Amino acid sequence: MPEAFDPAHRKLVVAPMMELTDRHYRYLARLLTRHTLLYTEMLTCKAVIHGDRSRLLGKDPVEGPVVLQLGGADVAEMAQAATIGQQWGYDEINMNVGCPSDRVKAGRFGACLMAEPQLVRDVVAGMRAAVDIPVTVKCRLGIDRNDSFDALESFIEQVAASGCEHFVVHARKAWLDGLSPKQNRTIPPLRYEYVYRLKQVYPQLHISINGGIDTLEASVEHLQHVDGAMIGRAAYYRPAMLAQADRMLFGDLPGGLEHSSDVHSLAQIARSYAQYMQDQVEQGVRLSALSRHLVALFQEVPGARLWRRHLSEQAGSSPDAVALIEQALQHVLGDVRRIA
Repeated sequence: MPEAFDPAHRKLVVAPMMELTDRHYRYLARLLTRHTLLYTEMLTCKAVIHGDRSRLLGKDPVEGPVVLQLGGADVAEMAQAATIGQQWGYDEINMNVGCPSDRVKAGRFGACLMAEPQLVRDVVAGMRAAVDIPVTVKCRLGIDRNDSFDALESFIEQVAASGCEHFVVHARKAWLDGLSPKQNRTIPPLRYEYVYRLKQVYPQLHISINGGIDTLEASVEHLQHVDGAMIGRAAYYRPAMLAQADRMLFGDLPGGLEHSSDVHSLAQIARSYAQYMQDQVEQGVRLSALSRHLVALFQEVPGARLWRRHLSEQAGSSPDAVALIEQALQHVLGDVRRIA
């Protein structure tokens, strides 16, 4: 049975990441951690309303709890998309007010909406009126030169008037003119102190912090100052860290997984995921679209490079997902047995 949603899941969150946090990655992540809150990739409200909902919104019941992140600025369309998201079983709706890409800006959503807090307030209010699940906002510290703490406080104050009680704040501003999305993840300086201060000013709000967090230990440290920590690419490119999350951050919640990140435990995760892969292949999903999420499961152990190479080279031609994983595992398990 999937884990029922509990606000405590927000203590640790895997960030929404385009082309990474699809339903297949989320299935793998859930094998590693029962309690960590997961996000979809960002979906535009128009895509949700008019697109292939089965492809965009379909998910395995095992994935819960999961947040659907929406991008858009039209009150009625965002409310409709949120309603559809609730119908498809998502536990929370998050409004993207942080993406800095030109394409997103041209569509009038993402970080550029930080300049229109009243519109964000109205969109959030419209979604909250349409659904029975929480509606939250993910934003930046600010945009371009409008990045003072006073500006951030004003934005949060106005959006919170919608009834929104939970904000995820990427602790960098976004440069909308001149920096790529990738550069916006690294070049603007991190200002964690702004997010900490925000929690002090608004103790009644749930404030989560995002940006530059790449270990569970760092997450634990941030939780001394804010309510939640969001890990991005580290959770994708080093997914084994999630095997420790339930023990380190959710020890007070029942039903957590006991997996460690040792090679043999991770091999069992890979085998469980292989069964899922085979089911998906039989439904027409390309094996390489599934195996890519496993490539980084093993890090810094004998045979890890050969594991990655085997998956990368053989996934395109192998008809049997279970056999593919068993063959790849020999590169790590075989070396472990030899040095034991």
